[in-house]
Amino acid sequence: MLELLPAPPADPLWDLAAEYGADPRTDRLDLVLGVYRDHNGVTPVMRAVREAEIRLAEVSASKEYRGLSGNPAFNGAMLELVLGGAVPAGRAVAVQTVAGTGALRLLADLVRQTRPGATVWISDPAYVNHRPILQAAGLAVRAYRWTDHQELLADLRGAGRDDVVLLQGCCHNPTGADPTREVWEALADMAARTGWVPFLDLAYHGLGDGLDEDLWAARTLAERLPEVLVAVSCSKNFGLYADRTGCAIVLGSSAPALRHVETALQNAARTLYSMPPEHGAAVVATVLQDAELRGLWRAELDGMRDRIAANRAALVAELEALGLGGWAEPLARQKGMFAGLPLSPEQMTVLRRDHAVYGTATGRVNIAGLPVDKAGRLAAALAAVLEPAGV
Repeated sequence: MLELLPAPPADPLWDLAAEYGADPRTDRLDLVLGVYRDHNGVTPVMRAVREAEIRLAEVSASKEYRGLSGNPAFNGAMLELVLGGAVPAGRAVAVQTVAGTGALRLLADLVRQTRPGATVWISDPAYVNHRPILQAAGLAVRAYRWTDHQELLADLRGAGRDDVVLLQGCCHNPTGADPTREVWEALADMAARTGWVPFLDLAYHGLGDGLDEDLWAARTLAERLPEVLVAVSCSKNFGLYADRTGCAIVLGSSAPALRHVETALQNAARTLYSMPPEHGAAVVATVLQDAELRGLWRAELDGMRDRIAANRAALVAELEALGLGGWAEPLARQKGMFAGLPLSPEQMTVLRRDHAVYGTATGRVNIAGLPVDKAGRLAAALAAVLEPAGV
């Protein structure tokens, strides 16, 4: 049997991570994986998270199954956090998932059940796992252009009434380029007029312009449209990468319209992983339900965002000092953990091979993983790669 298994494609990100790990050069820069790192290159446990874990350990709650929907307190806290009172409580259902990836897959299964002929539109470029998740759920996928927002709107005029449009709510991965509020308003108008359903992926809220600012688009769409799907991750803004904590939120026009949604999501979860892990959800619920811990978390999140912004500003300044101000200007406008470099896969290979700077083949580098004192080294490497191209 096993000898008949064809060679599957390797995951490009984890392949690069393995290559980085095997690289003997001591000055190498790991800008591949989307994790936040402090100035020491460490992905820290947030103080609010650590305090919540101490409180949970002191309680020593039972490890009994929570059920297919996960932790109810977590689900309620996520609805409050994401929607912020934008819609009446009866219009939304939340189910805990195995991180944001699990939320994407459960909601993709819901799309297949409710709109079997739908095409799901994703951005070009897109998060590397969007297309595989949707196709694994049996859905047709089509791309719309992302970086030019007039092209984005032009492409989505082709989305039909039964289609679904996957949009990243903020801090776009891999480009860091977000729509303006005017473009979000235009998308809401288009969805209301045409009937396609927005499918929001929220993985980086709090790391762009601020928590409420980054959730503005999600809340606006929720207020204005009858149906919205939202996949939420707690990996980045709570630092719970390994605890795989996420949430699938479904908004409907009314409570009766949602009567079968939770069961449908539960059934999908049952066949994939049965129940989500409890620890991360209990931590998030503890943080969000306690005023002191919530305030501490917000302050830490603000500090992470400020550090990312400072890293980006330092890189832009170093590029400008090297005479690459025009090339750096788009980087200055980008938001969140990633910078999208306009480099070809071949140039990214040169960057990795000759300068020990690791980013993805699409040109994505993790600004949140850049030691601020290495901004000059990264700028010099970019300049060296760009010089043969005559930039």
